[in-house]
Amino acid sequence: MGPWSLPPRRKLLASMGRGFRGRCPHCGKGPVFWRYLKVWEACPACGHDLDAYPSDDGPAYFTILIVGQLVIAPLMLLPAVWTAPVAIVVPATLVPLGALTLVLLPRIKGAVIGLHYALRVTRADAHRHTADSWD
Repeated sequence: MGPWSLPPRRKLLASMGRGFRGRCPHCGKGPVFWRYLKVWEACPACGHDLDAYPSDDGPAYFTILIVGQLVIAPLMLLPAVWTAPVAIVVPATLVPLGALTLVLLPRIKGAVIGLHYALRVTRADAHRHTADSWD
């Protein structure tokens, strides 16, 4: 590979799909997480550096956005929500919100890690992605 040649492209949807399933975006075999949201430093199967891909607040933001659209938006259209007692509506809303959030958050975090892998965005690039560099 010469000085002006580009590195080989990585498949975006395949990398995000592997991450969504909780698998290494590089090999698809090893797990991304060793705990609920804790990312392995390196893939146990292939040794790829998984900790290099930042996934700070993006997964939480996307999770809130998706859960809000799937749960809250339809609830606003149901007349029962407006007429039922608050003691019933609040728990009936919070339980699905909490459950869906806990299920989606690690999957979305894995997909964001897969996205960063496919786009080759690493922690070393952080200085390029901040407004502080303009100060």
